[in-house]
Amino acid sequence: MRFFFAFLFLRIFSLPGFGQAEVTPALATAPAGKLFIIGGGDRPPGLVQAMVDASGLDTEGYAIILPMASSEPDTSAFYGIRQFTELGLPAEKFRTYNFVKGDYPTAALDSLRGARLIYITGGDQGRFMEVVLGSPVYDAIHQAYRQGALIAGTSAGAAVMSREMITGNEYKHPEYTGEFRTIEAENIEIKEGLGLMPGAIVDQHFIYRMRMNRLISVALEYPGLACIGIDESTAILVEGDSATVVGDAQVILLRNTNGKGIAHNGLLGGQGMELSVLLPGDRFRLR
Repeated sequence: MRFFFAFLFLRIFSLPGFGQAEVTPALATAPAGKLFIIGGGDRPPGLVQAMVDASGLDTEGYAIILPMASSEPDTSAFYGIRQFTELGLPAEKFRTYNFVKGDYPTAALDSLRGARLIYITGGDQGRFMEVVLGSPVYDAIHQAYRQGALIAGTSAGAAVMSREMITGNEYKHPEYTGEFRTIEAENIEIKEGLGLMPGAIVDQHFIYRMRMNRLISVALEYPGLACIGIDESTAILVEGDSATVVGDAQVILLRNTNGKGIAHNGLLGGQGMELSVLLPGDRFRLR
C-alpha cells in the first residue's frame, strides 16, 4: 500500500503543467509595451506626435531620455527633449539619465522602470551598449517594456533595438567611408543589442545612405531574421508581432528563409530572398 501511494504521488507531480505556474518565465508572455524605431535624420512634428500618441505621454506619465550613445550627451539630450516641448508638452515631463558604466543609481533605475516613454538618442550604438549590456539599466528597460512603456530610439537608438545589432563596422574594410560597396562573407560586424525585437535586425538612414548591400549581407548570414532598413524621417511602430510604417519615406524589408548564404572566394550568394518596399501606413509582420 505504501508503494502504491508513493507511485501515485510521483505520477501526479509528473503530469504536464502540474505545479509549473510559478516557474513560468516572465518573458514567455508578450510585452505590454511598444517600440518606436526611427531611421535617423530630421524628425518632423508629425513623426514625433505619432510617438507621443503611441506612448500616451500627453495624458499621463513621464519620459526619460538616454543619451549614452552620443559623444555630446548633454546636447543630444537637449534636442531630444526639445522635439517634444515644441509640440507643447511641458519640460517637467522629461528626465535625462546619462548612465556611466558601473554607476547605476538606484533612484534613476526606479525612475526608468516606471517611465511611460524611454527615448534613446543617436550617436554610436556600440558606445550605448558598452554602458548598458549586462547592467541593471538593461534589465530596467526590459521591465518597463514588459509593463507597457514605449521604447523609442533614433539612428544608433534604432540599431540597439534588435538582439543582433549592426555596429556600423566592417571587418574587411576597417576604414569607415559610409559606403558599402560589396556583399562579402564575414564582413559586417554584429554585436549584441538590447534584444527588444529578437526576431529582427534594424539598419538606419537606409535609403538616403544607400545601405542595401549591408542589409543583403546580413540577411544572407542571418537567415530567418526580418531585416529592416528604415529611411530617415521615418519609423516603424512595433506592437507585438506587427509593425506599421510611420513618417515621410520608405522601409525596406528583406527576408531570407532559405538558409545561410553560400560563400565563394569571399563573396556571398543566395537565392529566393523576399524584398518589400513599404510606404507610410503599410503594415507587416515581424515573424
